Amino acid sequence: MLFPISGVTVELWIPPLVAFFISFFTSMGGISGAFLLLPFQMSFLGYTSPSVSSTNQLYNIVAIPSGVYRYCKEGRMVWPLTWAVVVGTLPGVFIGAFVRVNGLRDPRNFKLFAAAVILYIGIKMVGDLLKENAVKAQNRAPSDSGKVLAGPLSATFGNPAATVKITHCNLRRFGYTFQGETFDVSTTGIFILCFIVGIVGGVYGIGGGAIIAPFLVTFFGLPVYTVAGAALMGTFVTSVAGVGFYTVLAPFYPQVSVAPDWLLGILFGLGGIAGMYLGARCQKFVPARVIKCMLVCIMFGTAFKYVLEYFK
Repeated sequence: MLFPISGVTVELWIPPLVAFFISFFTSMGGISGAFLLLPFQMSFLGYTSPSVSSTNQLYNIVAIPSGVYRYCKEGRMVWPLTWAVVVGTLPGVFIGAFVRVNGLRDPRNFKLFAAAVILYIGIKMVGDLLKENAVKAQNRAPSDSGKVLAGPLSATFGNPAATVKITHCNLRRFGYTFQGETFDVSTTGIFILCFIVGIVGGVYGIGGGAIIAPFLVTFFGLPVYTVAGAALMGTFVTSVAGVGFYTVLAPFYPQVSVAPDWLLGILFGLGGIAGMYLGARCQKFVPARVIKCMLVCIMFGTAFKYVLEYFK
């Protein structure tokens, strides 16, 4: 089938099937999977115009609510974190969308930019995993009293009763408890980080969640089980803004495809609905370490592929 807006020709069942498998795994880490759908669209479908970014964000709008619903139902949504992400990311998304249309139209340059973003995320997550290994080894070592040291990694996964409880929240800091651990975070720090990430996410067409989630885990030390829902919700809201902004920009750039391919984006979203719901449902039964390792492998593979294509 031909999709006139994007110029893509593909069978109707392929977009939702690809989106289902990607979103099932990535949603466990608070990532919608849009950052992996983008290379699929560019490399396999040949969709390289700026509108691929807005189509990616349309996928987020359709797919994410099912995952957010599941995290809310299981009591793992940290709402102060969610709103800090949303408020910080929104202005950056508008700036990023403008840069994408005016400065990164060349698919070759865009691929190099995408590779740099993905590779940076992957490197940060590898550092996080190595740090966890060191802490885990320390926790296993007996203390002077002969007892095993306790810590954040002592919390077990698969506990259906594990829910988030907010302890305090203001413009400067907020905190919560989860699985017997207490977390205290700078609201201002998250806001600044998300503003910068929003610019990158607006350019890349991912809403920022693929960058925010690893940063929250790595730099703020938050558990992936509580970050996932907030990152997805933040991505949803910023994607709504991104699609709206790209649509408004479209009439001013008649020579360039800017507005989303609605049918293609919705087809991707339908697969994402099922994938994200099941991913959010299964997340608590999968160790955080496994989720991170899986994402790192996917990120490195995608980034190196783009680098090779740039230098061909």
